[in-house]
Amino acid sequence: MNKQLDFYYYSGTGNTSLVMNEMSEVFRERNISVNRKRIEDVNPGAVRTDVTIGLAFPVAFQSTFPFIWDFFKGLPEAEGTEIFMVDTMMSFSGAIVGPLKKLLTAKGYACIGAREIIMPSNWFPKKIDEEANKFKVLWGLKAARTYADDLVKGKTSWSRIPVLPDLFYKLCCNDYMMENVNTKPGKKIMVDRERCVSCGLCAELCPVENITMKGGPHWSDKCQTCMRCLSYCPNNAVSVKDKKYVSYTAVKLRDLVPRNKSGA
Repeated sequence: MNKQLDFYYYSGTGNTSLVMNEMSEVFRERNISVNRKRIEDVNPGAVRTDVTIGLAFPVAFQSTFPFIWDFFKGLPEAEGTEIFMVDTMMSFSGAIVGPLKKLLTAKGYACIGAREIIMPSNWFPKKIDEEANKFKVLWGLKAARTYADDLVKGKTSWSRIPVLPDLFYKLCCNDYMMENVNTKPGKKIMVDRERCVSCGLCAELCPVENITMKGGPHWSDKCQTCMRCLSYCPNNAVSVKDKKYVSYTAVKLRDLVPRNKSGA
C-alpha cells in the first residue's frame, strides 16, 4: 500500500464509521497517513489518484444507496491506483462486490481488497438486543483490524464472480427499484409536531439534501432510507408510517463524523 491513504466513507447510523475508524487506527500503527473524507461532501471527479483509496459504506437493498453509486461512477480514470472496499451489512449482499470491481477495473484502478462485515441491523428494528449487538460489534471490529492488517501486508484480494452478481445488480439497482423502494419511505415520513422542536438536525444530516426547514422539517421524494434522520432525532419525532421502529445508533452523533477528519 501507498504510505498515504484517502478513506472515503458514508455511515448512516454508525456501523460503517466504527469499522472505518478501527481500520484507520491499524493503518496509522503501520505508519500510513489516513485522510478520512465523507462521501456526501466530496466531488468524486476531484478524488486524488496518486494515493491509495479506501471505500467504506453500508449495504442497502443487497447493494448500496444510489448516491453512493453515483460517487463510484463519478470517480476519475486512473492508471493502476490501488483501491479497496469494506462494507457493513445485516446479513447478505449480492449486488455490490462484483459489480463495483467491474466498474473500478474499467476505470483503471487496481482493486486490492474487498471485505464485507456483519454488524447490528438498523433496518427498522422492533427491539434492540444489546448483548447480541455488542457481540456483533466486537467481532466486526476484530474483522476490520484483521482486514486492515492484511491489506498492509498485501494478503487481500477482491474476487469477482461474473454473471450472477451482475444480474443481481440489474435487479436491485434499476430505475424502478430506485424510485419505488429507496424513495418510497421518503413519501411516508411522519413528524410528531408536538415533539419536533425544528432544530434542523435532520436536514443537516441528510446526505442527499432531501429535507428542508420551512416552519418545520419537510421531506421531498429523494429519500434513500439511510436512517439518519430517524435514528438521530433528539426527540424521536421522526417516524415512517406503518413501521414499528426502535431507534438504533452504533455511535453517538458527535462520533459519527470524526473530529480529526484529516487523519493527521
